[in-house]
Amino acid sequence: MSDGPTVDAARTVPERGPSDYAGAIYGSLLAASVVAGTGPGQEPPQPGQLIALLLATGVVFWLSHVYAHLVGERSTGALLSLREFRTAARRDWPIVQAAVPPAAAVGIGVFLGLSDAGAAWLALGVAVGSQLGWALYVAAKAGATSSRMVAAGVINLVLGLVIVALKAALTH
Repeated sequence: MSDGPTVDAARTVPERGPSDYAGAIYGSLLAASVVAGTGPGQEPPQPGQLIALLLATGVVFWLSHVYAHLVGERSTGALLSLREFRTAARRDWPIVQAAVPPAAAVGIGVFLGLSDAGAAWLALGVAVGSQLGWALYVAAKAGATSSRMVAAGVINLVLGLVIVALKAALTH
C-alpha cells in the first residue's frame, strides 16, 4: 500500500517525454500542405494572408489534436481536469511551433524582395526542410543506424516532394 494519492490510469492523459517530436514532423507536413493548397491555378495569397493562414491553421489543428486526445483517451464520463488539459496542450504544441519557420520564411522572402509566389515557394521549402530535419533528428536521437537514417530521410523527403509536386502541378 502506498502513502501517496492514487491516480486512476484510465483518467489521465499520458504525457509524452521530450523526445517525442511527432507533432513537429506532423506540423511541418501540415504547413507544407497549407502552402501547397494556397492559390492553385490563381495568384498566390499576399504574404500577410499566407502568414496568417499558416499560423491560424497550426493553432486550429493543435486545438483539434488536444480535443481529440482528451476525448479519445477518456474511458469514463469523469470531468476533465485542468492538469489533463495542460498536459495534452503542451504535448501537441509542436504542431503550432512547426508553422513558425515557414511563416517567418514568407516575411524574409518579402524582405529580400521576392514576389508573393517566390515567398510562398520559400515557405514551402522551409516547411519540407523542417520536416526532413525533424525526422533525421529523431532518428539520430533514437540511435538509428546509418541505413535507417537514410531510410527516414528518403521517406520524409518523398513525402515533402509529393507536396511540392502537387503545388507545382496545381499552379501551372
